[in-house]
Amino acid sequence: MLGLREIPKPPALAQRGGLWFELGQSQLHIGAENAPERRGGKAHVAYQVQDLAAIQQQLEAAGCEILASIPIPGMQRFESRDPFGNRLEFVCLQE
Repeated sequence: MLGLREIPKPPALAQRGGLWFELGQSQLHIGAENAPERRGGKAHVAYQVQDLAAIQQQLEAAGCEILASIPIPGMQRFESRDPFGNRLEFVCLQE
């Protein structure tokens, strides 16, 4: 009804549940969790960037912790948390 097309999750993430959708060049990743505490939750926004290393350096210089992500073929990525505990993902697609 919304024009979203379900796309398969990468095998490394499939066992975690949830659904991924695509609409044009945008993707929507939906997961379920029982974690009301933001610092423990997996819900997050993902930012696609051109220079992942530069973003990581900026965050580290600001004192942010960089967290490893489960590897996904075709992309480089890492996570961090904002001051409120919200999970942030930064992604750079590999060609």
